[in-house]
Amino acid sequence: MSFYHFVRNHVLPLFGEKKHILFKYIFNYSPMYSRTTAKIQELSKDLKYIQIKLPISYKNRNFARTIFGGSMYAAVDPIAVSQFVHLLGKDYVVWDKSAQIAYKKPARVDLYADFNVTDDEIKNIKEILKTRNHTEIEKTVQLTNKDKSKVFCEVKRVVYIANKRYYKQKMVKIKAQSS
Repeated sequence: MSFYHFVRNHVLPLFGEKKHILFKYIFNYSPMYSRTTAKIQELSKDLKYIQIKLPISYKNRNFARTIFGGSMYAAVDPIAVSQFVHLLGKDYVVWDKSAQIAYKKPARVDLYADFNVTDDEIKNIKEILKTRNHTEIEKTVQLTNKDKSKVFCEVKRVVYIANKRYYKQKMVKIKAQSS
């Protein structure tokens, strides 16, 4: 069990209604995310809304003195999957499947991105998984300036979601075939 699984399964439940605060700090200071220089700024108690900030700094500037494109992608990469992992619960497996990145303009300002998951999305995913065992959904996020008047980068990602039992059986079959 990884550190992140341990925290999700054993530590976060201890915090009840305040688990979103712990989620924010653990996420922001985890090595995998802190190196991006981005930080979760705001989040709802139910984790259906998360806002990140990617400040321009010497750590993420390129030779043109703008935010490096890889930093933009890294800042948004783990958020959607982490949201779905928490919102769907332990009976589901969530993976990034693919991403398409469109850089719109050079960023010389701090960037912000909002991640939203609705009750209807969660309900629809669970309904689909009752009959199909796995599905893919597309989520789009934009990195903008603070007032959201300029879009600097847009990331469209495909997220794979499966029933955990189905996924484990699938992995056993794949392992058996490769042996």
